[in-house]
Amino acid sequence: MRILVVEDDAEAATAMVRGLSEAGHEVTHAVDGAFGLLESQKGGYDVYVVDRMMPRLDGVGMVETVRKGGDQTPVLFLSALGEVEDRVTGLKAGADDYLVKPYAFAELIARVEALARRRETGGVQTVLKVGDLEMNLIGRTVHRGTTEIDLQPREFQLLEFLMRHAGQSVTRTMLLEKVWEYHFDPQTNVIDVHISRLRSKIDKGFDRAMLQTVRGAGYRLEV
Repeated sequence: MRILVVEDDAEAATAMVRGLSEAGHEVTHAVDGAFGLLESQKGGYDVYVVDRMMPRLDGVGMVETVRKGGDQTPVLFLSALGEVEDRVTGLKAGADDYLVKPYAFAELIARVEALARRRETGGVQTVLKVGDLEMNLIGRTVHRGTTEIDLQPREFQLLEFLMRHAGQSVTRTMLLEKVWEYHFDPQTNVIDVHISRLRSKIDKGFDRAMLQTVRGAGYRLEV
């Protein structure tokens, strides 16, 4: 897979290029959005990994220009800007995914490879649906039936992970690593608290409870 990394931080770029190359991918580095735009015009890339904050031309400007030119290569934004508004801005500019710094490198590789797979199978998924529950990844909205559900950023991330694994038992370790990016158990009830809040929002008042606790295994979102 050919990947274009657009990153102005030399140390971060070196680490990304090395890690992605070691994972078996062919990687080209552009030092800012202007050079990234020129490199993208050569074509042949499977995924663009683009930093948001860069000199000359930032990531948003680069991606908007790429999309206006008809280039539909999947884009993963990297940014220290992690508020909902920041994510929405990035996704509306044309990005397909958004990863907040600092991040686990294993997740970066997984997301890049997932974007490439989605492209091969006919496009990037922007709406998740499980039963009557629907999540819009671009607008960052959630509905169950006709009812809009207001979620906090972490609740949104938690539900997104559960929806992507609908029908499967998800362990506490998986949630700690993928949603909270902890690679150890902090010995707190943070997961229980968020699961309880999420359950009250997506299940309360509806005929069928979707978010189930699986004894000894974790949690499962029923299809």
